[in-house]
Amino acid sequence: MAHFVKLNEDKVVTQGIVVSNQDTADEHGVENEAIGAAFCANLLGGTWKQTSYNARIRKNYAGIGYTYDEGRDAFIPPKPFASWVLDEATCHWKAPVDMPADDKRYSWNEETTSWIEMV
Repeated sequence: MAHFVKLNEDKVVTQGIVVSNQDTADEHGVENEAIGAAFCANLLGGTWKQTSYNARIRKNYAGIGYTYDEGRDAFIPPKPFASWVLDEATCHWKAPVDMPADDKRYSWNEETTSWIEMV
């Protein structure tokens, strides 16, 4: 099975579907993203990109609200806080300060840009 997501005009994911391998394969049975994307477009309209739940392509499995970045060829999740920065290697957002490495639970405080212990 192949996973495809629909992109709006801002390249934000608005929908995801699972497509049979036979609907993504060429005449030799080889999976081809363009064939799968065309199948999705013919079925539901719009622009489609393939995503992978094991992150073999495009860094992250795309969810609703993720953005497709053409330059990185990656799906990037919504930015959780204004102060967080994008980790170029993973295309995940990262706090500007590492969370303490202990057994306590923390939440991010954007106002102080720090981790606050949850009690």
